[in-house]
Amino acid sequence: MQSELILINISGHDKPGVTSALTGILGRHGAQVLDIGQADIHHTLSLGILFKTTSESSGEIMKELFFKATEMGVEIRYTPISEPDYMDWVSRQGKNRYIITILGRETTAKQISAVAGIIAEQGLNIDAIKRLTGRIPLTEGETESRKSCIEFSVRGTPSDKESMQSSLMKLSNELGFDISMQEDNIYRRCRRLICFDMDSTLIETECIDQLAERAGVGDKVRAITESAMRGEIDFKESFTQRVALLKGLDASVMKEIAESLPITEGVDRLMTVLKRTGYKIAVLSGGFTYFGNYLKSLYGIDYVYANELEVEDGKLTGRYVGDIVDGKRKAELLRLLAQVENVNIAQTIAVGDGANDLPMLLTAGLGIAFHAKPKVKATAQQSISTIGLDGVLYFLGFKDSFIEG
Repeated sequence: MQSELILINISGHDKPGVTSALTGILGRHGAQVLDIGQADIHHTLSLGILFKTTSESSGEIMKELFFKATEMGVEIRYTPISEPDYMDWVSRQGKNRYIITILGRETTAKQISAVAGIIAEQGLNIDAIKRLTGRIPLTEGETESRKSCIEFSVRGTPSDKESMQSSLMKLSNELGFDISMQEDNIYRRCRRLICFDMDSTLIETECIDQLAERAGVGDKVRAITESAMRGEIDFKESFTQRVALLKGLDASVMKEIAESLPITEGVDRLMTVLKRTGYKIAVLSGGFTYFGNYLKSLYGIDYVYANELEVEDGKLTGRYVGDIVDGKRKAELLRLLAQVENVNIAQTIAVGDGANDLPMLLTAGLGIAFHAKPKVKATAQQSISTIGLDGVLYFLGFKDSFIEG
């Protein structure tokens, strides 16, 4: 008995029962569903079903589908699919798939068009587009709290992956949005360990600068800090110089600073979701353990690795205890924690802003430069510069409807 392949596309005002009614007709005639996809945009339904049936049943199926569509107030179009076309479609199933995420306070048609243009130039096909953030109100409101995220699922092999990544990052700078391009593999869907830098990432300050202000050496320390974060001088050397300037400061000052730390936008929301979904969270910081442990108690962070200031008779000595946590050490700790938690390195995430974060950003399965220095942003493959730290959730594929649920 000869078989037929038919693609039907249904559109119109969405209402409960449309999908059930139409697939019910297919079911009564023993049709085999080969593919199905549905989307709803502002109460407007777009439903596609590719099915296989016999030539004897196809006419009756289509007649019933058209009658039911008319009854329910939706339109239906059908397209016969040849077997060679279908087999060609099946053969493309093994191609690489990538997830490209664009993120910002708002998303413009210009941004979407430019990203889609790069996708097309690289010979990739967009399979699906979905919005991860909630519905956007027409009223202006407070722009600081707004977020807009769109996720592209694309299939194929880029003609030049490095060039594509570079073009996307350049575009994000030019048009003022954030972007991520990730291979859509099993590891992307089961990240388990996330490691954060602390100063200027989880908190909107450099703790050593806060200490320096209290010690009256703020300008000297800030100058060294900025030079180190730009990658102009060795981190260990700069760290030793800055700590030495703190000699004689009363250690009680650390408690005062900790209790007034400016937490970065989005951290509360991000930590709540990460803990709820079972992530292990680490702070890997070139800052100080005192402040890392304060955040640990605040958010239930699992690991803190930072630098220990030496204290004698209640005052800082201008020295530190143990090895310095620099860029190289951060990458080593990331690998070590992955082993301890028994996860593949591809299941790890690293987030940071400075030059000393680059080794761990490049080691992790997903490295995200957050409001980063130009050198860091230029090297990282993903960046967030337009919204708060909870933007990380969208790069992980979370939807607002799941996060808030």
